[in-house]
Amino acid sequence: MNIREVARLAKVSTATVSRTINGSDKVTPETKERVQRAIEELKFYPNTWARALGSGRSSLYGLIISDITNPFFPELVKSFEDIAVQYGQEVLVANTNYDSERMELCVSRMLQRKVDGVAIMTSEMDERWIREFNTREIPLVFLDTGTAHDLTSNISVDYAAGVGAAVEHIVGLGHTEIAFISGPMMLRSARVRREAFVGCLKSRGIGAGLMEEGNHQASGGHEAMARLLSGETRPTAVLASNDMTAIGALGAIHERGLRVPEDISIVGFDDIQISAFTQPALTTVGLSRDEIARVAFRALYSSRQDGARGGEYAVQPALVVRRSTGPAPGKGEFSGRR
Repeated sequence: MNIREVARLAKVSTATVSRTINGSDKVTPETKERVQRAIEELKFYPNTWARALGSGRSSLYGLIISDITNPFFPELVKSFEDIAVQYGQEVLVANTNYDSERMELCVSRMLQRKVDGVAIMTSEMDERWIREFNTREIPLVFLDTGTAHDLTSNISVDYAAGVGAAVEHIVGLGHTEIAFISGPMMLRSARVRREAFVGCLKSRGIGAGLMEEGNHQASGGHEAMARLLSGETRPTAVLASNDMTAIGALGAIHERGLRVPEDISIVGFDDIQISAFTQPALTTVGLSRDEIARVAFRALYSSRQDGARGGEYAVQPALVVRRSTGPAPGKGEFSGRR
């Protein structure tokens, strides 16, 4: 099957078929519909490589993520792909697993496939790869790790506001012994969330609080919570750097025969879908994957299609209160229930 047969059935030129496939606005809606019907009837699948060579555009966008096992990222991938499909574009997903060598392979794949833009939803990226994309004039968008200029956009997350809302909620319930389980300190996003927590406590005159480092996975949250429970001072509330950490912490608390939130309150971060179905349902700081994906794709698409300069975008987290938080022991409705 080839383009000439499509043109013959639709009664148009091969050039018109090509323009229709490439999304040209020079084709009338009636002609476009006729060509599309012919394509469907003949089951013609355009050669995307040939299209890329002819137009200089691949209609393919890269999405680099850190950890495909963390539900936050598959939910982000789904949202990004959903909007890309609406625009008739494809998505090439690469998972770095927080490994620099894997990152290098991911970038190489993007360059080989001549992507039209890349959304870098990871915590860190080597400057030499950023320069490589810039040299090839490939638009980039970062999640809170970039600086907007020319072909580069950045989506900033107000972590301080999100963590601040969580701390305000916990303090309002009477908690003063508050712990924080961070992500790996080698990651900028983990350091930012930890610093936001420390700053929020200090601004309320509570002190630095108890600290443990996790790995942004349930296993790390479980181990960090076990260490907190073995310490001299047991916290009455714990904030976690992400929901997977909080879910691991829930398990460690239950294993010790303690109750959430009667003995210890837990707050996560991200609001992944499963967090609403844990026992008890997790109070968390919501970070909309739909909004991040929509902003990221449109920043790339407008840069590639319309020549728009890179911009700075903001995503605001919001506290989602569920049943994993309650009054500090002895200071509310749970007092006396031992």
